[in-house]
Amino acid sequence: MLVSVSNMSGEKVEEVELRDDIFAVPINESVMHQALVRQLANARLGTHKTKTRGEVSGGGRKPWRQKGTGRARHGSIREPQWRGGGIAFGPRPRSYRQKMPRKMRRLALKSVLSVKAAGGQIMVLDALEMPEPKTKEMEAVLDNLDMYSTALILLPERNTNVEKSASNLPYVKTLRAQYLNVRDILGYDYLIVPLEALKVIETILG
Repeated sequence: MLVSVSNMSGEKVEEVELRDDIFAVPINESVMHQALVRQLANARLGTHKTKTRGEVSGGGRKPWRQKGTGRARHGSIREPQWRGGGIAFGPRPRSYRQKMPRKMRRLALKSVLSVKAAGGQIMVLDALEMPEPKTKEMEAVLDNLDMYSTALILLPERNTNVEKSASNLPYVKTLRAQYLNVRDILGYDYLIVPLEALKVIETILG
């Protein structure tokens, strides 16, 4: 698959071929879904917790005698049915972590990249550099590329000027290519990929 390579002024400077084994694989929706669910689950902290009747304060004595009052028998005012009592069967700290074989994770990434490539939603740049952090300059680059939708900018390595230039734009996110993931790709309409970042992707998934 041949795609045009643009510079930061929006001019087409060359063409590059996207590898078919990464950007044109058969779409596997079930694996994509499983990878997304796994990523969302692994992001959960699992620190939720409620107190049982043994953990809430109070309730050290029997509220009234067992018989003769006409009322229901109770042993503690911190039973679950009492206001201020413990919670029965409430959430406890746990791990939501899910495992997924590496081959399936790679297939999910290839599938979602193939979806973007088939939809013409991958924009390749010859380079993306900023002499200093300037949001206005990043907006100018996006305007030159006719980018009026949400975009994920992939970087080959840490680039503070580019990252800071895009950080104030709510519809743009920067991400180092080595951390490419299904959630971020699906969360943005377009991928903006400099050639160096493309090489990183091919190294990881090739």
